[in-house]
Amino acid sequence: MIRYLTAGESHGPELTGIVEGLPAGLELTSEEISLHLARRQKGYGRGGRMAWEKDMVRISSGLRFGKTMGSPVTFHLANRAWEKDEANWPVTMSPEGDGTGVEKITLPRPGHADLVGVQKYGFDDIRPVIERSSARETAMRVACCGTARILLKKLGIEIGGHVTRIGSVGFESWEQIRNIADPKTEAGAEKIFTEADKSEVRCLDENLTEAMVDEIKKRRKEGSSLGGIYEIVVTGLAAGLGSYVHWDRKLDGLIAQAIMSTQAMKGVQIGLGFEAGGRPGHEVHDAITKKGNRFSRATNRAGGLEGGVTTGETLLVQGVMKPIPTMLNPLDTVDIASGKSEKTRYERSDVCALPRAVVVAESVIAPVLANAILEKFGGDSMDELIRRYKAETSA
Repeated sequence: MIRYLTAGESHGPELTGIVEGLPAGLELTSEEISLHLARRQKGYGRGGRMAWEKDMVRISSGLRFGKTMGSPVTFHLANRAWEKDEANWPVTMSPEGDGTGVEKITLPRPGHADLVGVQKYGFDDIRPVIERSSARETAMRVACCGTARILLKKLGIEIGGHVTRIGSVGFESWEQIRNIADPKTEAGAEKIFTEADKSEVRCLDENLTEAMVDEIKKRRKEGSSLGGIYEIVVTGLAAGLGSYVHWDRKLDGLIAQAIMSTQAMKGVQIGLGFEAGGRPGHEVHDAITKKGNRFSRATNRAGGLEGGVTTGETLLVQGVMKPIPTMLNPLDTVDIASGKSEKTRYERSDVCALPRAVVVAESVIAPVLANAILEKFGGDSMDELIRRYKAETSA
C-alpha cells in the first residue's frame, strides 16, 4: 500500500518527501511530477512568493532507468526563499546554531495553528509552528501524491478539478455545475483541469471568472481575504473499490480525511452532499439501470459512491476552503510573552489561495484511490496490476 511522508519547513533549505509502496515498473520523471507543481503555483490572488519560487522536484532514490524498483522513492524540493534572503532565513531557520539574535514571534494569528502549536509543544516563539504548518508543505504533498496520480493514469483513471465558488460568487446549484462540468468529462477528467486552468481562478464559466476576480480585487483593497468551494472529478474508476464492511476502509471516509488533512480546509462533501439534506428522496437517489452486462445509474447524485464503495460512475468530491487567516487588515490577538492584547502582525500571504488549493486536492486523493485499487487487485509490478485491473474492468 502507498504511504508518504513529508518533512521540512516553509523557509528551511528544502522540503523532502518519501513515498513507499509503489509497484515496480512505474515510469516517473521529475518533469511529469513538476507539471502539477507548476499548476499549484498559478492562480489569481496568489502572494508575492509565487512570483519567484519555481518548483522543480529532484528524485534521489527509488528509480532505476526511470522506473520504480518497489523500494521507497525520495523527493527533494529546494526552497528558494532560503537562498534569496541569505541574511535572514539561514539564520532564522538554521538547523544548527542557538537562535542568538533571532527575533521571537509572539503574536499568534487567529485562524492559524500558531496558538495551538505553542500550547502543544511549549514554545516561547511561534516561528516553528508557522514554518511547519505553512501551506508550503503542500508542494511536497503534490510531488509525493503525483506518483499515485501517474499510476492511476496508467489504468485509465483521470483526475481534474475546478473552482465553483469564491466568496459570494459562484454557481447557484449542483445541477448548474453538472451542466457545465459533465460534458467535459466524456474525454476524461483531465479535460476538467486543462479547461479550468485557462481561467485565472480555475473556474469553468467565463462570466463567473470575471466576477470572482472582481471579488478578489475588492477584498484585497479592504485588506481582507477569501475562501470558497472547489470540485474534484475522477473518471475511469471501476465499481467495487472501497468497503461497506469496515468503517475505516470506507472510501468516502478516506477521501474526506485526505481533503480535510490539507491546510485551510473546513468541509467536504460527495455528490449532492449538503444539498441532499434539503431534498426529498426521489430527488437524491440514483435509479439503477443496466445495459448489456453492465449496471449503471440514471443520474449521479451520489457522486460515484454508495455505502463507501465506488459505483463505477464519475467520482465527484467538493471541498470548502476558509479565507486565508493572514490579512493586511489586522485582527485582535494576545501576545504570548506579555499577555497583553495586540493587533496581529502581517505575514506575506495570498488574498485567495483557492485556485492553487484545487491542485493540492486533486493530488491528495490520488493515493487513496490507488490504495483502494491495490487492495482489490494487488500486484507487485505495474505489469501485474494493469493486467489484473484490465481483466476485471473489461469483463
